[in-house]
This record gives sequence, structure tokens and C-alpha cells, in this order.
Amino acid sequence: MTYLSLFVAAFLAATLLPLSSEALLAALIYQHYSLPLLWIVATLGNTLGSCVNWYLGKQCLHLQQKKWFPFSQAQINNAQARFKKYGHWSLLFAWVPVIGDPLTFFAGIMRISFCRFLILVFCGKAIRYLLIILLAIGVLGNEIA
Repeated sequence: MTYLSLFVAAFLAATLLPLSSEALLAALIYQHYSLPLLWIVATLGNTLGSCVNWYLGKQCLHLQQKKWFPFSQAQINNAQARFKKYGHWSLLFAWVPVIGDPLTFFAGIMRISFCRFLILVFCGKAIRYLLIILLAIGVLGNEIA
């Protein structure tokens, strides 16, 4: 159940919801859970949450003509221009707070290949969670040994 909680927290944190999974991950590290398993679960949950954003972005343009649609054509054009400027490699930074979630959403709007998207986002998020785990080990030190 603990790993499922981390998966759900990481998944939701990667969607457009303003949530975070780092505190739960640090608490589980402190409680001596398996570091490799924590890393895998957090990475997979966060990556799959980003896949939801990609899918929503891919599907959202069908709704563009609706009055309630949250983005103007100018905003979409601006985001597309920025995405083209920085390219696919920017998806390695899908983990960055504030910009990461919209980045994955606009990757869907731009119809970036799902395979390319998945590889780049997974790699970026895997590195991120590895660094978080290493940082937590450094901070907690003897308390987790």
C-alpha cells in the first residue's frame, strides 16, 4: 500500500494538479523502504502522469472552438513557437516545477511522437528522482543507515 501511495502521489504531481511527491518520497526513505523500488515507483508514476497531460493535449484541439476552451489561439501559437524553438530535448525538463506540466501538455498539442515523448520524459524524471533520493540520503545521513 505504501508504494501505491507513492505511485499515486507521483502520478498526480505530474498532472496539471498543484501537488508534490517529494515529501512522501523523503518520508519513505527515512522509514527504510527499498531505495531502488521507491525510485522506480516514483519515476513510473510521475512519467505516467505526464502521459496523461500529453494525451489531453493531443485531444484538446478538437475542443478549440468551444467558448469555454481555456486557451486562445494566440496562446497556442505562442506555446507552439516556444516548443519549436527549444525542440524535443526540452522534454528532459518535464520535471521542472511550474513549466514541466504545461510542457508535457503542449507536447501533446504539438503531436510529438509518443515514443519520443515517453523516452525523454522518463529519462528526465528518472534522473530527477535519483537526485532527490541522493539528496535525501545526504540530508538524513546516519538516520537511514
